[in-house]
Amino acid sequence: MNEKILVVDDEKELADLVEVYLKNDGYTVYKFYNGTDALRCIESTHLDLAILDIMLPDIDGFQICQKIREKFYFPVIMLTAKVEDGDKIMGLSVADDYITKPFNPLEVVARVKAQLRQYMRYRQPQIKQEDECSEYDIRGMTISKKSHKCILFGKELQLTPTEFSILWYLCENQGEVISTEELFEAVWGEKYMDNNNTVMAHIGRLREKMKERAKNPKFIKTVWGVGYTIEK
Repeated sequence: MNEKILVVDDEKELADLVEVYLKNDGYTVYKFYNGTDALRCIESTHLDLAILDIMLPDIDGFQICQKIREKFYFPVIMLTAKVEDGDKIMGLSVADDYITKPFNPLEVVARVKAQLRQYMRYRQPQIKQEDECSEYDIRGMTISKKSHKCILFGKELQLTPTEFSILWYLCENQGEVISTEELFEAVWGEKYMDNNNTVMAHIGRLREKMKERAKNPKFIKTVWGVGYTIEK
């Protein structure tokens, strides 16, 4: 193990608690109580994952996450006391996961493990098979597993690792309707639980980035009561 985790939270007791649980699981933790010091660490340290509180005394977690996304693709988990659906969707629009306070530290560790599993699969070079496709070109959208890039009508989409994985899985299964449960378990690598809106939030953000029309999307279509599909 020994992956490097950034923890940023101005609630010192909470940050210290998360640090203890992560270190007990073998992770190296870089802990800060403000955004300014965290940004310095991001620029100078190779990180594998970041846990960011939204409400910080100087720079909010959303701004830090946006700075991360300018250069890096490692997963980001947002921590916040906000529980409204709009805040959750905002959190997932820039990050890979979202946990509301108060929380069980063991849940944080479990979410960290799930995100790292996904990230490692994302980074790992794929063993090519004769019948394996490493690139899809669908109606003006090109997505490449080798370069981990998606080009839409000549312009590169700035996708998070999670968004890329969702889009790739749908392209890989083009023409099939993929249930929310299957998509979640394939991308996040863990069991789907009822009332989980994570997939819906990420699909919504993907459509925004692709400038999809809500009523008649060209690419990711909703099959109500079933799941999502990219038609052939």
